[in-house]
Amino acid sequence: MKQGVESKSRLREALEPAERMALASAMAARVMTCLSNVNAINSLYLLAPTEVSEWPSHWLPDSGRGLNPELESARAQLGNRPLLVIHADLPHLTVQDVQALLTAADDRGCAFAPDRHGRGTNAVALRDANPFRFAFGRDSLTPHRQQRPGAAIVERAALGFDIDTPADLAELHDMCAARLKS
Repeated sequence: MKQGVESKSRLREALEPAERMALASAMAARVMTCLSNVNAINSLYLLAPTEVSEWPSHWLPDSGRGLNPELESARAQLGNRPLLVIHADLPHLTVQDVQALLTAADDRGCAFAPDRHGRGTNAVALRDANPFRFAFGRDSLTPHRQQRPGAAIVERAALGFDIDTPADLAELHDMCAARLKS
């Protein structure tokens, strides 16, 4: 999770730094709460520059090498055991979404949750200790699938809806406004 003024940096043209930090923190807290309610998850780890003491997680310090090297290091540190990597910017994530991803990984050894555009990866569930090289970033789904061609692809609306761009933010605002009208 990025923290501070680097939070949600692609939203710079839409939000002030304090607004981006508040949005990132609120979404991450929601994801953490969701994950803490999934019975199949034994331990939660937060990969971030600083610890968030009020969250029910263990802190893995992010030393700033970039997401993929940090995840490689975290996986090695945790002993290549089953691992779920899920981005902190999924505002509609539910326990059922996470359970679907984990069930698919149990069946196939690995599962990916693509973004709603079908190009990025919002979550990776690894159930085995086989080598895996994280390739998060633009168009990450293809290199992830190339490594694990037999992996399950779990397409669920809440797993696919992340907040990266001003258009994503506008869509989130529209969704929230529609809910308020209902």
